Amino acid sequence: MPSILSVENIEAGYSDVIIVHNVSITVGEGEIVAIVGPNGSGKSTLLKSLLGFAKLFQGQVFYQGRDVTGMAADKLVSQGIGYVPQINNAFPNLTIAENLDMGAYHSKGKASIKSAMGEIYNMFPELKVRKNFLAGNLSGGERQMLAIARAMMAQPKVLLLDEPLASLSPKPTSVIISKLENIEKAGTAIVIVEQNIKKALSISKRGYVLIDGACAMEGDADSLFTEESSRLRYLGLEAKGN
Repeated sequence: MPSILSVENIEAGYSDVIIVHNVSITVGEGEIVAIVGPNGSGKSTLLKSLLGFAKLFQGQVFYQGRDVTGMAADKLVSQGIGYVPQINNAFPNLTIAENLDMGAYHSKGKASIKSAMGEIYNMFPELKVRKNFLAGNLSGGERQMLAIARAMMAQPKVLLLDEPLASLSPKPTSVIISKLENIEKAGTAIVIVEQNIKKALSISKRGYVLIDGACAMEGDADSLFTEESSRLRYLGLEAKGN
């Protein structure tokens, strides 16, 4: 499978502190790749460094075979890389429709935006029926759905998600998982950073395990933790799982 996004030998962090150490990942066209690991392992920092939200000390980022290292986040979005942060990912004082419209700021012309909006409402019918509701009045699951939908308004070829399942109860978690599977089926690649290891790997083709900022394991998602010794060694999971 051709690579749409590859990260080579990344070292990243904040100020003068390096948190991510020499990490490399690849993402194929239309596949879901999970980056998992315990809290504080550098997962979110790795994702943020690709867009300039964390300091990139070393390494290169390639998108569709082109070196985009250090490119500004808005330019990356316009080129087809979507990003959904864990927090502050919706405008609470704007309606659902207005939030979605903000996601299409790179689009040219009302017809293009209207077409994109129609596609998003087909994918997220729950948002269409509440399009005039303020985002600030939505539940956590609904707001996460809106954040993903807004990123999809730019019609990205790869979507970067930072902890999309954080603090969600089982029902909204299942809804978000279903939406991500539909996005994958539509041809968009996804990189999902998650602490909910079982859920993230259940929808992913491949996975990377970060421990203390370094890549401890990588491989097919369905076989990454088949050996109990690996689960215990790298994540301290109990025999019953996470």
